[in-house]
Amino acid sequence: MVEAGVVVRQRINKGGLGSTAASVALCIGALSLAACDHADKAKAAKPNLIASQTVGVSTVSIQSLPRVINASGTVTPWEEVPVGAETGGLTAVAVNADEGQTVRQGQVLVALNDTMLRAQLRQQDAAVASARATLAQTDAALRRARELQQKGYLSQAAFDTATANQQTAAAQLAAAEASRNEIFARLGQAAIRAPVSGLISRRSVTKGQIVTAGSELFRIVRDGRLELDAEIPEADLLSIHAGMPAKVSSDQVGDVAGTVRIVTSEVNTQSRVGLARISLAPGSGFRSGMFARAQIAAGVQPAPTFPTAAILYRQNQPGVYVVDARNRAQFRRIDILARTPDRTAANGLNPGERVVVEGAGFLGDGDAVHVASAVSARPAPPAIAMKR
Repeated sequence: MVEAGVVVRQRINKGGLGSTAASVALCIGALSLAACDHADKAKAAKPNLIASQTVGVSTVSIQSLPRVINASGTVTPWEEVPVGAETGGLTAVAVNADEGQTVRQGQVLVALNDTMLRAQLRQQDAAVASARATLAQTDAALRRARELQQKGYLSQAAFDTATANQQTAAAQLAAAEASRNEIFARLGQAAIRAPVSGLISRRSVTKGQIVTAGSELFRIVRDGRLELDAEIPEADLLSIHAGMPAKVSSDQVGDVAGTVRIVTSEVNTQSRVGLARISLAPGSGFRSGMFARAQIAAGVQPAPTFPTAAILYRQNQPGVYVVDARNRAQFRRIDILARTPDRTAANGLNPGERVVVEGAGFLGDGDAVHVASAVSARPAPPAIAMKR
């Protein structure tokens, strides 16, 4: 830069004032080049600085959490017993029960017209009496024939005839008694009784109706017991077994305690769900066909947990920012197993990894971060509902 100033002064002295403007321009250009060269060298000498955001993190830890599996389904009868007529062609003269009524086993639900059956029963009683009299007569004749034969006054042929008459009379008496018992049984069937105790859920008979044999007249919910057919994803079926406690609820009834009675062995091929049948106590307020939700206590399960505040959503999928060893944040999707306002359990994280709790909303994948503080982990609450 000094040499450039000397050249300019020499040119001014030689050329006079006429070349002053050109000389000044050359001087300015030289100074500019020198300044730029100095700035480039300074920039090259200064190292690159990467901007980073200050965040607070928490370490993922393993905790044993009570597992509660959420499900929903339809309330159905535990056992629904159809009540039909065993005899047919008779008119219903009395109907003694209606829908919603509780009945006991053996109670008469429908009385059929039994006039003809009673008349037939009296006729069969007479036939039985006649057959008994004939049998008594043939018994006496056989005894006399045996005495005469022993004394030598009766031939063998006559004795055989007496024996055959006695056996025929005995067979006729047995046939008469069987016919009488049949009529007596049909007379008993004219009074249709409740086969089990329970709640009548359906009635399809009216007074004056001619009832046909085998026709369904009532449906009874055995012992009034209802259960919830809870739909369970196939991935959770192996975690549920009979005897587990559950809480069943609906907007109309509220919360009711229940117990898993059985887990079906079949999974629907279309929806990939199975059924857990949850027994409800009688008098719970539920009715068959109602929709209800269930929370099944499925025991304790260890799971990775972290503060719930770390969760973000990208494209409606939950995830967290994980800080690696180079203090760079990477977004990772997770599968939430359990959640409370304070703590969350999820698959997709490993124990010891650091997740961003404070400042996560302003991060992008690969951003460098400065870890300013660690968020202390608070103990999990006594119950966390599974999200399935």
